[in-house]
Amino acid sequence: MTKLKLLKHHQLAQIVSEQFKQFSQVQAVALGGSVVSDKGEAGSDIDLYVFTTEIIPLEKRQDLVQQLGASKADLNLTFWDLGDEWIDKSSGIEVDIIYWDTKWIEDMLDGVLVKQQSWMGYTTCFWRSIKNAKILFDREGWLTNLKTKTQVVYPEKLRQSIIVKNHAVLRSVIPSYLNQIKKAIQRGDLVSLNHRVAALIASYFDIIFALNRVLHPGEKRLLETALVECEKLPVDMAQDITNILRSAAITNHQVIMDINTLLDHLDDLLKQEGFLV
Repeated sequence: MTKLKLLKHHQLAQIVSEQFKQFSQVQAVALGGSVVSDKGEAGSDIDLYVFTTEIIPLEKRQDLVQQLGASKADLNLTFWDLGDEWIDKSSGIEVDIIYWDTKWIEDMLDGVLVKQQSWMGYTTCFWRSIKNAKILFDREGWLTNLKTKTQVVYPEKLRQSIIVKNHAVLRSVIPSYLNQIKKAIQRGDLVSLNHRVAALIASYFDIIFALNRVLHPGEKRLLETALVECEKLPVDMAQDITNILRSAAITNHQVIMDINTLLDHLDDLLKQEGFLV
């Protein structure tokens, strides 16, 4: 990725941010994703977090995109978070706007940092998103204050909670992912198998990142991030995961053996670190 291309991404992000400043509902705008971490590629999009106190009317957002210029636009997307996406006409760069309510993101961080509540996978991903986001606009210093709250030591209680909660569901309890995978194989249910393998890997990585006190990167570059940022890793982790993903596509019992190998190696590491598994 050339510095010139990254520069174009940053410049476009700033231009879009300037347009959002006009709306009184907008408290702050920040750049996230691969561009801000300098891992961007030629086809990388621009991830912009727009923090609002209430929803900006659709017609105003339509006017904004029209003024900026788009070769294609999909607005008011509600598949996940509320969002707008378009292709910048002059550069061809995809712009991905994610609207986050200020109270909602405050509550999400409070649940993790203050209440120290663990999830089934991805526990600290919003913490990482806010901590690493580049502020482009901050009307009253709200986002600056929120980012300050993310500059804390990884809470040990949270670390323990993530590991214990996610480890149990791997293969310890009756409705564990492994047991569900076995049943899916017996049924010849490839769709269910894929779904449960993905959930198992999500909980697996939540454990890995928590063990190393590394904030979760989200859905992308999980293996790459773990290999680069985590000092304590199970033996043959990358190969074990590769084996699972390959054998899961065949829907036979090889995937069970591969999963048990992955989890045996994980348990060996957890025992070394003093966890009772």
